[in-house]
Amino acid sequence: MRTAPTILHLDMDAFFASVEQASKPSLRGKAVIVGGLGPRGVVATCSYEARVFGVHSAMPMGQARRLAPNAAYLVPRFGLYRTISEQVMGLLRALSPLVEPLSLDEAFVDLEAGGTAWDRESARLAGVRLRADIRAVTGLTGSVGLAASKMLAKIASEEAKPDGLVLIEPGTERDLLGPMSVRTLPGVGPATGDHLRRAGITTVDEIAEAGEDELVRLLGRAHGHALYAMALALDDRPVVAEREAKSVSVEDTYDVDIHDRVRVGLEVQRLADRCVRRLRGAGLSGRTIVLKVRRYDFSTLTRSETLRGPTDDPAVVREAAARLLDSVDTTGGVRLLGVGVSGLADYTQEDLFAQAAEERDEGQVEDVAEEPEREEAGPVERRWAAGHDVRHAEYGHGWVQGSGLGRVTVRFETPESEPGRVRTFRVDDPALEPAEPLPLVARRPELQG
Repeated sequence: MRTAPTILHLDMDAFFASVEQASKPSLRGKAVIVGGLGPRGVVATCSYEARVFGVHSAMPMGQARRLAPNAAYLVPRFGLYRTISEQVMGLLRALSPLVEPLSLDEAFVDLEAGGTAWDRESARLAGVRLRADIRAVTGLTGSVGLAASKMLAKIASEEAKPDGLVLIEPGTERDLLGPMSVRTLPGVGPATGDHLRRAGITTVDEIAEAGEDELVRLLGRAHGHALYAMALALDDRPVVAEREAKSVSVEDTYDVDIHDRVRVGLEVQRLADRCVRRLRGAGLSGRTIVLKVRRYDFSTLTRSETLRGPTDDPAVVREAAARLLDSVDTTGGVRLLGVGVSGLADYTQEDLFAQAAEERDEGQVEDVAEEPEREEAGPVERRWAAGHDVRHAEYGHGWVQGSGLGRVTVRFETPESEPGRVRTFRVDDPALEPAEPLPLVARRPELQG
């Protein structure tokens, strides 16, 4: 196990909400909640101003609205979040070839492997410069933890939040961990935490005092051994460079259960097309088509079909998903649908397209492909999603504050402007149209070193 604190953990601060605040001057310093806005929506991320009211990630949106009724509630803009995440990950890869992303806003970096750091001072300097570079490139803040292991680096970044840097000095790890809750350790979730609490174990020190044999008796051999080692601050897990995606999938949860079998079929076709667009965007193809159906009673069914070779043909994926749907009973209603592709490859098998063409009626496929287009363009609320970008022929760039009753309210401002004015239009105003997000930072500065 290394002794120098050269493992870095970066966690962007309230990432989705911070992106929204950076792009919308009128929301800076205010409570912002990002997530699904329907009755079954959940909070994806909330700003620190919203957390004061008790709102947190994964909370049902209805509960969040009760706790913070005056917050700004926005629909996620995942395309923009991915773009900014790529900028951040690029800065991390400039530090080391060993970067292990955990999500869009979180990653481990082995600074020693990149020759960026070899002792305490060089590691701290690398962390300070990284935070400055992230702010310069994205306008956002991130918290950095530095330690001799992944577990401790992640704990350090939690201690650093928000917008800080914490380095755990070698030799102080046991003293730091001892009084912390058992939930601090990786792999200790609510169920394991409750199990340990019933055995009188609530802190990391008490895990160490219980001994390895007792932990194995309580939790099983593998989990008991691992937990005892982590309580002693022993964690030799390496930083693993980014792995290729194992699958590409999309899914939708519906505010009201879908009972109409035809509508269910159209939704599956629409999801198949979205999945293929994401697949092609990543330059991939896949052999196994997966359908996920969550029914009215919360029971979840998964069906899959493996093709003779990899494909990125939307018609092939639509047909396979439709065949899988035929084997699922949707009587009683459907609350969630998903389509995925696994068994990924970076090429396609051309004869699969010919095979599909022989087996399908071309006219029927074209009709099915057109239906989702009309479905998406129809509902006003889906077109004018709260928080999404628009442009008006006279007033310029803005974002949707809300829509309903045939009206859409827009605030006109940009990341570089002062807080803008609000105007209301008819939802079919020809001068108003959806727009692409603007960069959070107008000009990317030259980064030295």
